[in-house]
Amino acid sequence: MKNVLDIKPDISYKSVGHFEETRFEKIHNAIFKNATDASIVVAHEIATLIQTKQKESKNCVLGLATGSSPVKVYEELVRMHKEEGLSFHNVITFNLDEYYPMTKENNQSYHYFMHEHLFNHIDIKPENINIPDGTVAIDEINQYCIDYEMSIKTVGGLDFQLLGIGRTGHIGFNEPGSHVNSGTRIITLDHVTRSDASSAFNGISNVPKKAITMGVSTVLKSKRIVLLAWGENKADVITTTIQGEISSDIPATFLQNHNNTTFILDVFAASQLTRFKTPWLVGECKWTQELKRKAIVWLCQQTNQSILKLTDRDYNNHGMSDLLALEGSAYDLNINMFNVLQHTITGWPGGKPNTDDTNRPERALPDKKRVIIFSPHPDDDVISMGGTFYKLIKQGHDVHVVYQTSGNIAVTDHEALKFAEVANDFSGDNKESINFLKVIEFLRNKKENQIDALDVRKLKGLIRRRESYAATRLLGLKDENIHFLDLPFYETGQIKKNPLGSKDVEIIENIISELQPHQVFAAGDLADPHGTHEICLNAIFAAMKNLKNQSYMNDCWLWLYRGAWHEWDTHEIDMAVPLSPDEVLIKRYAILSHQSQKDRVMFQGNDSREFWVRAEDRNKNTAKLYDFLGLPEYEAIEAFKRFDY
Repeated sequence: MKNVLDIKPDISYKSVGHFEETRFEKIHNAIFKNATDASIVVAHEIATLIQTKQKESKNCVLGLATGSSPVKVYEELVRMHKEEGLSFHNVITFNLDEYYPMTKENNQSYHYFMHEHLFNHIDIKPENINIPDGTVAIDEINQYCIDYEMSIKTVGGLDFQLLGIGRTGHIGFNEPGSHVNSGTRIITLDHVTRSDASSAFNGISNVPKKAITMGVSTVLKSKRIVLLAWGENKADVITTTIQGEISSDIPATFLQNHNNTTFILDVFAASQLTRFKTPWLVGECKWTQELKRKAIVWLCQQTNQSILKLTDRDYNNHGMSDLLALEGSAYDLNINMFNVLQHTITGWPGGKPNTDDTNRPERALPDKKRVIIFSPHPDDDVISMGGTFYKLIKQGHDVHVVYQTSGNIAVTDHEALKFAEVANDFSGDNKESINFLKVIEFLRNKKENQIDALDVRKLKGLIRRRESYAATRLLGLKDENIHFLDLPFYETGQIKKNPLGSKDVEIIENIISELQPHQVFAAGDLADPHGTHEICLNAIFAAMKNLKNQSYMNDCWLWLYRGAWHEWDTHEIDMAVPLSPDEVLIKRYAILSHQSQKDRVMFQGNDSREFWVRAEDRNKNTAKLYDFLGLPEYEAIEAFKRFDY
């Protein structure tokens, strides 16, 4: 069978196939390296359906979804319309849902979303567009929903339904508890769903509490269903949906009973499926070093034993007898893996001078390294690797921190207004680069969904910038080693960012060329709720690839840290940097220097804890896991994965 990671965008996943008939999986699925390739394939299936219907002189009835998942599908359909002549003149669309109450003009409405991403750019007839109306009077909603259902039936039902999935397992807005026979109706949104949407609404308090949605029954009547899921945030619910029992607690599991459904996943969303998470339970494995690490750590957790206590019976009883046969005995396996994990631990993240570095994660030479710490936002550096940051400075390395974006969007209006009023009181009538009276007037009268004025964005960026100086000074970094890039993709004044551009990559290239580092640390956490981390990481990858032929890049190693949302799994860790209690405290104080991000964090995702609490808990949990495995006990550990660019 062809490896799904080799699937090219112009090859149908249906013809190639990537569904392993195991006792675990109950829904057909295909896994791609990234969302872009997968989305192009889905768009081509939709286009083929449209064209087939045109040849038959029939309408093509599409059920459409909103949210981040289908955006690239719509981009490809628009491209095919403009460049290849794909016509939508025979297409009738029905959208899954809409917030309630919600005006069509609101830029958070799904009406606005669909026109912005698709309808304004194709030749679909306006009368063929059907989107639930978020302005229907409350006493008319029941009849409106009945009429919406009848409209779908009148045109012959849905030929194709595109779906996303929420972390609650909702499809459309069919939240937990939705019945398999449910039709179009008004529904109360789950708190998790509203929390996930909070970044788009500048806080959960602004997210509507209700929505109009197609029902589970409506969706299941579709002739063809394709569900899209990207990113590790969706991994748990995808696994439950594909492998779990059918339950109204996870409405997406009802799709198990649909005879023409495919889940289209990227590798991150698929990562918790049994064949990826614990492939030794499915069949024979190719036992790479990383897979051995993963399996043995898992075995320790299953048996509640440290590595050196595992026995032959433990391996045999947990589906790993072939590994045991390959290595000879549990004793040999245990000793080898203990040594591998022990060698990841170092208190010298820049390398220990005058020491044999054969089994150390970093090189001994040069003993004083030039180091770049890239930080997507102005606090990711201290949240994710504040202790390592401090060690690198203390151990004499030439450390530079590079803030890739201004972070202005994450400053609340309330916080900005406070600073503007203080600055205005202090400066009086002096002419400053920021007109604080105008800023104050704007913030006091700011309308819903209004984009910040330039001076407001400038002020919010300065707040983040000065907080960064305060944090890094606590760690002992010189001010001249702090760099602010303000990458253009971020500076839109709204949650939605521009795509990564050549100018963004060029700016990253310039700072790397200027500093010629031996070490680069970058954020590898792609669970960031509003996508900035992924764009920033892709900019670094592109820049380092472009510079790869430069001689100084031969000595440059790239280390990835995780952010405020996840930590590397133990089998993924290449460098574990222990922190003392005092270093944990210094890291905490550095994080707390970012006062605008304390208490009223706008984009904290589904975790209500403050960032400093998350960071400490995560680092302490990593240390506890190393201790549990039988390795030395530490107060906390920051973890890194080396990446070959």
